[in-house]
Amino acid sequence: MERTSKRSKPRLRNLCLPPFPACLLLVLSLVICVASARAQNGVVLVGSGSTVPAPLYTRWAQEFGKQNTSIQMRYLPVGTSEGIKQISHGAGDFAAGEAQLTEGERKDGLVELPLVLIAIVPIYNLPEVHQEVRFSGEVLADIYLGEIKMWNAPQIAKLNPDVTLPNRPIQVVNRPAGKGSNYVFTEFLSKVNSKFRSQIGASASPGWPVGQSAERSSDMADKVKNTPGAIGYVEYQYALKNKLTEAAILNAGGKFVKASTATINAACQAVEAPGWNRFTASLTNAPGSDSFPITSFSWLYLRIKSPDSARSAALSDLLDWIYGDGQHFAGQEGYAELPAPLLAAVKKKVKELQ
Repeated sequence: MERTSKRSKPRLRNLCLPPFPACLLLVLSLVICVASARAQNGVVLVGSGSTVPAPLYTRWAQEFGKQNTSIQMRYLPVGTSEGIKQISHGAGDFAAGEAQLTEGERKDGLVELPLVLIAIVPIYNLPEVHQEVRFSGEVLADIYLGEIKMWNAPQIAKLNPDVTLPNRPIQVVNRPAGKGSNYVFTEFLSKVNSKFRSQIGASASPGWPVGQSAERSSDMADKVKNTPGAIGYVEYQYALKNKLTEAAILNAGGKFVKASTATINAACQAVEAPGWNRFTASLTNAPGSDSFPITSFSWLYLRIKSPDSARSAALSDLLDWIYGDGQHFAGQEGYAELPAPLLAAVKKKVKELQ
């Protein structure tokens, strides 16, 4: 299922800047200029895109910079949709996000490569409830469509027979347009709920009919933590580090599972094995009793051809490191590393592109 074409424009308040895409092009140019000065005439590679892998790119920039004094990397977390738009327009050296490229974008010379495995986890705030709360994708979709409004609704109670659910309104929190987490979440909901698929669809910029918006993951966490009865969704590594209350989700194998490195890897294996070459595959609602159903790749978006040989050579060095030593830092930052057979296949593809 392809991403919808609508993509958001980040808000830059109190700044007298030209409109997008000129505004982001200016920001990218400033980043390159400042970083180039620090790199002492070295090459500065600049990427933009999803906030989901932003902490990992920050760590990568630090670690890669320790080993490569002539090459530096900077990453701007502006959202998946805007990142794809910028790399499509020739701004920056790479982009990152959780949405599959459209066929048109691929024909225009872009390619996506799996980077790491991520998961989007529903979080909630029910101070009266101390047991684990379970959801199916069908029920989550109806909540985000505004059709299930109370926590003790029969549809939720049926999934939680041993839990005394409160007679409390559900306070829905969502993400604004252009977010990769939106795409993964809505893709899963679209696969399991036909009404959600027809009314909303898989999109980085869904037209949410209910709920209040949270710009960043930290905003989402704060709103859910501070609002009794709230429900939201964040990246697994963020929920893990911030000790947020996660729900168990019914998977395609009929089992309620929570996100973990093991269940995220199980989803990838269920889709990718034995070929390990489906670089653009959707991992949501993967088969298997151990698969976490809201799993996805975080992709790296690249231009197949670049007119600048020096930047291409520097980018090749960065990619070799990312798919080598860099993968270990992914695990340290709470992301799931690519399984070894898939990593080997991606490395081979990178060599073909160089």
